[in-house]
Amino acid sequence: MLDPRFLVVRLGALGDIVHTFPAVAGLRETFPNAEIAWLTHPRWKLLVDSSGLASQVWTTETRSFHALRKTIDDLRSARWDAAIDYQGLWKSAALPFFGGIQRRIGFSPETIREFGVPLLYTDKVRCSATHIADQNGELSLRAGARKPVASFKLHVPQADECGIRDYLLKLGLDRYVVLSPGGGWRSKCWPPERFGQLSQLIRDTLGLRCVVNYGPGEDDLALAVRESSGHADTVPYNGPLGPLMALLGSATCIVGGDTGPLHLAIALGTPAVALFGPTDPRRNGPYRTDDIVLRAPNVITTHRREDQVHPSLLEIPVPEVLDAVRRRMGVAA
Repeated sequence: MLDPRFLVVRLGALGDIVHTFPAVAGLRETFPNAEIAWLTHPRWKLLVDSSGLASQVWTTETRSFHALRKTIDDLRSARWDAAIDYQGLWKSAALPFFGGIQRRIGFSPETIREFGVPLLYTDKVRCSATHIADQNGELSLRAGARKPVASFKLHVPQADECGIRDYLLKLGLDRYVVLSPGGGWRSKCWPPERFGQLSQLIRDTLGLRCVVNYGPGEDDLALAVRESSGHADTVPYNGPLGPLMALLGSATCIVGGDTGPLHLAIALGTPAVALFGPTDPRRNGPYRTDDIVLRAPNVITTHRREDQVHPSLLEIPVPEVLDAVRRRMGVAA
């Protein structure tokens, strides 16, 4: 009997791919010799490769008609037992549909956010789990996995490990805390001024400097953190994925909101303090029980993308976050 061939579709983004790894690990554990091709955006190829879960990593640029046409042709030319769409969007569901894959597994209308997408699936899974990683695992179960999720390990390229080590040595950094003030849209970001105040307290009480990680379009956040950090001597960092993985994996702790770097750091084994506002940590929070989540009580969950800080985040004071960092690092007050 031939080993099964699965197409895994999770095009992006960073945190969502990290939350897909446990489900694909469950699939891999059940079918160790299966051919698993993971279809993603070119930006995330290194990340998917680092998991070691996929036999092949296919990439496509969804804004390019030529790239999409080639991907569909490639899908049609191969044999597949099933496609699993862990993303649940029209663009992700359409690729295996037009690629002629007969069995297409995805979320049911009760779980999915984009109206009508389940019409493209043959198997529609109505999820009972709350966390998105566990919901993804329910798709793996439908594909034949014996258990929904399994453990995995990310492998950072050695060149990136060495590069970051040299970079940190030049800055005189051995132990450090990463601050991640961004988060896709500003309404789920703790104010940058509070991150700056936190960095001062971490320097004064723990003797550690902070590295402020920021992404494209977040220069103003990084600047606001530095301007509010006083004598803390924070280090701004904006680098490509490989070095970022090395930086996060070597950190003593990370503090951030519902953002990709936070989830990536957790997957790399770094202790985390997560600051949540409008998004629900029960669904999108750290997928590890010993990390600390701070969220104001009685927050009404919303995914509205707004430019102003959500009021609930203003209810998380700086001293409370510092205390959480202490506790997560195992440092006595």
